[in-house]
Order: sequence, then C-alpha cells, then structure tokens
Amino acid sequence: MERLAGKIMLSSGFGRVCTAVLAGAIGALAFPPVGFFAALFISFTLLVWLIDGTTGSPEGGAWSRGWKTFVIGWLFGFGYFVAGLWWLGNALLLEADEFAWALPLAILGLPACLAIFYGLAVMLANLLWSDGWGRIAALAASFGLIEWLRSFVLTGFPWNTVGYGLMPIPLMMQTSNLIGIFGMSMMAVFIFSSPALLGTRKGLLPGLSIAALMMAFHIGYGAYRMHQPLLPADDALTVRIVQPGIDQSRKMLNSDRAEIFKEHLRLSALPISAGQKRPDIIIWPETSVPFILTQNPDALEDIAKTLEDGQILLTGAVRMEDAGAGNAPRYYNSVYAVDSEGQIIGATDKVHLVPFGEYVPFENVLRHFGIDNLISLPGGFSPAATRNAITLPSSKKLYSFICYEIIFPGEVPADIATSTAIINVTNDGWFGNTPGPYQHLQQARIRAVETGAPVIRAANTGISAIIDPLGQIVAGLDYGQKGIIDSTLSGSSSGVVTADMRQIHFWLFFGLLLVCSVISRMGLMNRKN
Repeated sequence: MERLAGKIMLSSGFGRVCTAVLAGAIGALAFPPVGFFAALFISFTLLVWLIDGTTGSPEGGAWSRGWKTFVIGWLFGFGYFVAGLWWLGNALLLEADEFAWALPLAILGLPACLAIFYGLAVMLANLLWSDGWGRIAALAASFGLIEWLRSFVLTGFPWNTVGYGLMPIPLMMQTSNLIGIFGMSMMAVFIFSSPALLGTRKGLLPGLSIAALMMAFHIGYGAYRMHQPLLPADDALTVRIVQPGIDQSRKMLNSDRAEIFKEHLRLSALPISAGQKRPDIIIWPETSVPFILTQNPDALEDIAKTLEDGQILLTGAVRMEDAGAGNAPRYYNSVYAVDSEGQIIGATDKVHLVPFGEYVPFENVLRHFGIDNLISLPGGFSPAATRNAITLPSSKKLYSFICYEIIFPGEVPADIATSTAIINVTNDGWFGNTPGPYQHLQQARIRAVETGAPVIRAANTGISAIIDPLGQIVAGLDYGQKGIIDSTLSGSSSGVVTADMRQIHFWLFFGLLLVCSVISRMGLMNRKN
C-alpha cells in the first residue's frame, strides 16, 4: 500500500489526470443499479493520495497549491458525474432531430459544471490538510458542506450525493434519519477515505479506529431501527398504483392520446387480487392525462364510471390557469384528486421545476440562441409558490412530490409527520432502462427513512413501489412492466427525528470534524515551526 500510495502521490501529467478522473468514475459504481458501495473505498483512497501529492509539493505558494487541489477535485468530480449521469442524454434522443446537438452538454457539460462543487470541496479541505487522520476529517467536513450547497445553489441538483453510496440496503439507510443525507455524506467520506492511511501510516490507528466506530454505529443503529415495530395506522389507506408502461415516444404523439387515457382506465378497473381490500385511492403517474382535464368533461365522466363509489383518483396532469385578458395562460405540472362523481376535489402543483426540461432559465437571452424546453408548452411550466397537501374526504393528508422533487430533502414540509404518506409521481420513461430510474428510486427510499412516512411511488414505465418508513419495498413493479400494485400502507416509524433536529445534528457533526482537522493542522504547523 505504501508503494502504491507513493506512486499515486508522485504521479504527474496525463497519468495524474487519468487517475483523478478514473477515481471519480469508479465511485459511481456505488449507486444503483450496480450498488457496489465498496467502490467508494477505492475512489476516495485514490483522491486522498492525489491531494497528498499536491499539498506536499514544495513548488509554488498557497494559491498555487489551492488551485492544483481544485483541479484534482474537479477532475475527480467530472469522472464521478459523467459515469453517474450519462443517462440524462437519453432524454434528448427522443427528438434527436431537434435536440441531438445538446447531447454533449448533457453528458459532458452538466458533469463539468457539477464537478466545480467537488473542486471547491477539495480546495477547502486543502486549507486544513495535514499528514495524519485530520486530513480525512477535513475532506469529510468539506464534502458535507459542499453537498449541502449543491442541494440549492442555482436551483440545486443533489443527485447521487456521496452519502447515498453508504446506504445500499435498508439496514444501512437508517442513520439518515439522525443526520440526514448531508451528514451521511460526511460519514461516508470519512469511512471511504480511511484506507488511505494505510499508505502513509501517519495517524493510522486513530483514523481507522474512528472509521470503524462510525461504521459499527451505522450498522448497529440500522439493526436497532429495523427491529422496532412500525406504529399502527388508524384506518390504514389501501392504494392501487397504475404503471401503464407507455413508451415516451408514444406519449409525445397527439394521435395516441385517447388510447393512452383508455389504457390508464383499463388498468384502474382491473379486479383486485385475492385477499386484498378494495383500493381507497388509485394513483396514476406524472402527466398521465394527455390533455387539459378541466377542458374535457367527457374524460371526467369516464373517470367517474371507472371509479367505484367513494374511491379517489390521484393523477398527474397539466393544469392550465387563465392569466387574464391579453396574457398567455399559465401551465402547471400538477396532481389532481378526482372523486367517483367525476369532480376535481383537490390539486397541488410542482414547486421545483426542471431547468431546460420544464422552463428555460434566463429565457429572454437563451431563447435568442435557440435554446428551448424539452416539453413543448408556450412559455414552459410555472412553479407553484408553496407545496400544498391534498386532503382526502377521510381527512387523510397526502403530500405530493412530482418527479425529481423527491431528491430535495430541504423541500420536505415541516408538518410531514402529520401526513399519511408521501406521493411521488414521475415519468422516468424519458431516460429509458438506464441507471436513472434505479437511482431515482433509491433517493425516494431515503426520503421515506428521513421523514418516517411511507412513500407511494407511481412511475409511467417504472419503477413503481410502495416504500415503508424503513426504506423497504413492500410491493413494486420493475422497469418496463405494465400492471398494477395493490397494497395497504403501513404505519409510520417510531422515534423519527424532525428535519430541524437532523439539521442540528448535521452542523454538530460538521463542527466536530472541523475541530479535529484544525487541531491536526495546528499540530503539523507547530512541528514545522
């Protein structure tokens, strides 16, 4: 290990660049569908040695070393995000004649931008870099801070946050209820970086001991929570998820809209499985209704004929709102609640829109260069000002998260504990059978663990699932399957930590790592003096 560490530290030129990019790319293997979390041990161990080689160089001053560490972090992040997000380009191929030119921007441009965050993380860690285990603490703290920033800066995109790599199975998901995904990122970086100490030997015993204690706590706490019974649900809600399995290219054809709608109705009306209760609610995926529902009374009548007395349909749909005389109407990506009389009894709109998918940032400038939305609506979608719950006639409250809104932990309402469940409607058909839908599912599972509420996930082509508050999939349909899921929701989990407490725990953890890295850095400076 010492020989290998020395070789990585002393590498230069093209070989050093390739090592940094490869280290990041290897880390992407930790995420679904591969889920080989041990890959991050290789990834972060190489990163630490690369930083060692930069900070240990006698050439140049503090600014020069800072810039060099930024470049190492950026190269690492570029490999990480290209390997983990290449599937985003699949959405552009559905209308290749119009959007194929943007393929390099999706596959290489977005990772290049996201990699800036990891460049900053490594540069910040460099400020407190030392020769012992304190440098591992500095790297963990800086990554936790930067991953938190990545969740909201420039609208945010916290996809494949490092902490998810330490949570491949429900047993290893439970600690996120204590410290959240960004706290998990700090824990993950510390644990995954600890083998680097084997290559330098300095701080080996305390560093590996702390990493082992973290891992033991992580597994032990998971085992504890997994053995705690879920709280009983009063008058448990029975749901049916419809997964129509409609190819996205077909959804974009106007000629198929009536047939698509009928397919949803047919699946909704299928008889219940033996031993199952009649569904209280039926859930269709994002934008399942292929027209403006409020302008089509015949569609509402067809829904009423399909539903049994007292049943409620929750469906993704485009909602149009009149903006007044002389103004173009506004469109919202929404979830409607329709009762068995064919009446719309509730609606909630998407808050966090997808840039360049549902709206164009800096629209007046970018449209001048021919940059437009993937979704063809005049002016794109409008965002809702707040996230509202849908309250059923039974007084049960459901919060909806449309598509990738589920990946933003900071957007979970403070009163989520009072809700019956989280509804996540999505259409991952844009991305085909790639890692995207599997990664999306994992992040929805972590939201269930963090909030202590079950998640009902309805996806057009998959992966639809009922997820219990411990992140376990109670029932599901894999990608590409057409069918229904009938299930009764479990109760909430016990001992749930509130979002405010998770945030406090995160900052306490961050402060502890920061203090350790400062003490280690000061010790190094004193030895030099």
